[in-house]
Order: sequence, then structure tokens, then C-alpha cells
Amino acid sequence: MSLLSILKKKSNKSFFTTPSHSGQFFILHKFYQWYRADISEIDFYEPQKKLEQAEEYAAKIYGTKSTNFLTNGSTSGIIASVLASCRPNDKLLIWSKAHKCHRNAGILANAEIIEYELPYNSEWGIYEKLDVLEFEKLLLKHSPKAIIITSPSYEGIVSDIKSFSEISKRLGVILIVDEAHGALYPFSEHLPESAVNYADFIVQSLHKTAGGLNPTALLHCNCDLNIKKALELISTTSPSYPMLMTIEANIKFLASKKGKKKINELINNIKNIRTKLSNIEFYGDDITKILIKKQGISGFKLSEILYDKFNIEDEKTNEKSTMLVTGLGTTKEKLIKLTYLIKL
Repeated sequence: MSLLSILKKKSNKSFFTTPSHSGQFFILHKFYQWYRADISEIDFYEPQKKLEQAEEYAAKIYGTKSTNFLTNGSTSGIIASVLASCRPNDKLLIWSKAHKCHRNAGILANAEIIEYELPYNSEWGIYEKLDVLEFEKLLLKHSPKAIIITSPSYEGIVSDIKSFSEISKRLGVILIVDEAHGALYPFSEHLPESAVNYADFIVQSLHKTAGGLNPTALLHCNCDLNIKKALELISTTSPSYPMLMTIEANIKFLASKKGKKKINELINNIKNIRTKLSNIEFYGDDITKILIKKQGISGFKLSEILYDKFNIEDEKTNEKSTMLVTGLGTTKEKLIKLTYLIKL
């Protein structure tokens, strides 16, 4: 029995419990079904038990020791991972320009935060990955308790997490990977290899590329640290079961034949578009992150042209390049609009 079956369960009981809308009073009628599925943790439903079963099933899909559903984004997963890993004054290595939750996690754990730098690609205006040898030197120099690696980066630069994991284990360092933008990786051989089977902790944002709702995400664990206890420190005791249900459904879809076919269709559609744009340069390890530039045009100007002339809004831009994010909701028709760039 899934979370969906619990939320569809009907009863003639009168519930004098939270939530106070009781599944009957709808302030916003467009979402009346959402209200009806917004239940409390009461004995009749036993949703917590079903949630645990759903998470256990997810762990089997990903091949991890445990997988936890998150309704406060990958941010909560990063914070919980650091809280589980670091005691006060333990050293935590983070990239100096990482997502702010990396630093916030260190602050909350009262860890000693040490920043590291990544090589900068001036031709594209982006940061590259950390070299394997440099990674090992970094750990040997600082002897941290844990390190956080962002892979893929916002622009689709992917690190050698397998090698990082081997080094981390040998040196006794906990490896946390922010794979927020790589939720599709475990489900296609045409995408970079996921960190889910290598790192100690991995977070993935389902809403970024995998078609999930904001801010649904996953926290995978492959070690013996008490991640449940860490999550309890920062998580609400009144979770949104409609959101948790969408996470369960999202994972099942990704792992299904239909889901994998959808991912591969996206990849093939992007490949087809790229072959038509001989005047545009592409870069990055992840084809679903369309990082582009055009000689003679700055990234900011290209972004402006996309928006003003072709009604296309990009995700992120810099002086050198422009990045467009794609995911399960990116249709072939939507991608075809990019062929307009051949006119530049």
C-alpha cells in the first residue's frame, strides 16, 4: 500500500485533529484536492508507517543504505548531512562559492569552516571541477572531518566522485555530494554517473530536473551515521503528505520504463537541436544543461536576444556564456525554439 492509497482512503469518522481545514474547507478552491489529501499523523491513516515503507523502497531503487524524502529542498539534506557528520570544532571543507546552505550547515554544526577554491574557466565564465590530485592534497593538508563537493555544478560540470570517494575513505573523511542538479543521473546511461553509490551522503533536488514540485528532494545515505536523528533536528513534525506522495510517485516514474524513455527522449531531442546549431558553441559534462556562447556576443547580450527576440528566458548568464536548464518538462517543441539561434 502506497502513500497515495492512504491519501485516497475515506472514512465516516469525525476528525477533531489538525489540519483544521478537515479536508472540507478550501480557502483556495483550485487546490481543493490538495486540501483533501492534507492529512494529520493519526492512527486511522498510519501515514508514518507508509512513508517509511516508501523510503525503504526508494533506497532499493537507488541502491543506498537509506533514502529520505525531503520537503524543504536539498538545503535541508545538506544541513542534516553536516549535522550528522560534524561535532563542534570539527573541520568542514566547502567551496568558497558554494550554495549558501553549505556554509549555513557548518555554522549550525559549530564546525570550523575551511574554504577551498576551484579553477576558473575564463573562456566560459564558469568554475571547473576539482582535480583528483588536488582533492587528495586538500584533504591531506587540512585533515577535515567532512568535505562537501558540488557535482554537477549549476552549469553541468561533473566531478570524479568515484575517485574522490576512494580517497575520502582511505583518509577517513566523510564525503558529502551536493547533486541537487543531477536527479536524473541514476536513470540514464547517457548522463554522467551519479554519486549515489559512492559518497557517504548525497542530496538530489527532484524539482530541478526530474519534474518534481518545489521544493521536493532526496537525501541518500551510505554510511552508519545517524542521519535520522540529524533530520529530526531540523524537520517539522507536521509534514506535507501530499508533497511526500509526489516524491514517491516521482521516484517510481523515474525508475519505470516510461520514465527512462522520457529521459532518453529529452537527451536525443537536445542532441538533435545541437547538430543544427553549428554557429553556437556548447560546453559541459551534462547535456541537459545547455551552456552556450556565440563568438562576438557576450553572454549577457545573448541572454537579452533570447528574451527580447525569441521569447526564451535562460536560467543563468555571465559575461561569457548563457545557460538554459532542461528537464522532464522540456518538450521537443520547446527545444525547437532554440533553432532560431541559427539566425544569429
